[in-house]
Amino acid sequence: MKSRLWHGTLALIVCASLITQIVLTAQGTPGPDGVIEPVATRFVRLFSFFTIQSNILLLIVAVTLAVDPERDGRLWRVIRLDAVLGIIITGLVYATVLAGAANPTGAGWWSNLGFHYVAPWWALLGWLLFGPRSRMDGRTLAWAVIWPVTWLGYTLAHGAATGWYPYPFTDVSLWGYPAVLINLGVVVLIAILLGAVLRLLDTRLPAGSPALSEATAAVVPGPGSGAESVPSNDM
Repeated sequence: MKSRLWHGTLALIVCASLITQIVLTAQGTPGPDGVIEPVATRFVRLFSFFTIQSNILLLIVAVTLAVDPERDGRLWRVIRLDAVLGIIITGLVYATVLAGAANPTGAGWWSNLGFHYVAPWWALLGWLLFGPRSRMDGRTLAWAVIWPVTWLGYTLAHGAATGWYPYPFTDVSLWGYPAVLINLGVVVLIAILLGAVLRLLDTRLPAGSPALSEATAAVVPGPGSGAESVPSNDM
């Protein structure tokens, strides 16, 4: 029940943020030159953001887990790994690179809060607490690479064709290809390291019971108990 409530709440947060952003995109805002881009262009750009794609994947995962906390399947494992890894990268990159340049207001402030601050850490904590595990085998990791690699290729190709890039650190016209490739390489390295950490945790955290309960039992012994260590639950 707690797991369903947790994932259901996350789904509502992400869904509300997406709907808000879609409405704002449909309304349109003038660019630096005072021109409002055609609606088709605005929506292509909206769904070109890694932030939006990772939140859509997270929404799919959150909804399915709210319905069935033990959901499994080959394709679902890949989507779930991409969602968890993608949303963590979204939160980290925004907090360390993009937050200083962003200044959302009104409804945009709320969608930005959901996308970049609430969703990443709510999703990570939910994964740590409720699992389900183990879901990260070698085939899942291999297939999960397809989405981010495709996004990188699409971003560079789309930028070369239109001159528009979703993030400043991907802007070839501003930095040039060598610097942009280095920037993207750093993001890929971060993703690989995070993936390795998630894989390790996936094999070591409990499969059925919340991880927080296990951690609490290990750190804070119950009344009358000794300070015995809790045996590991390696799988």
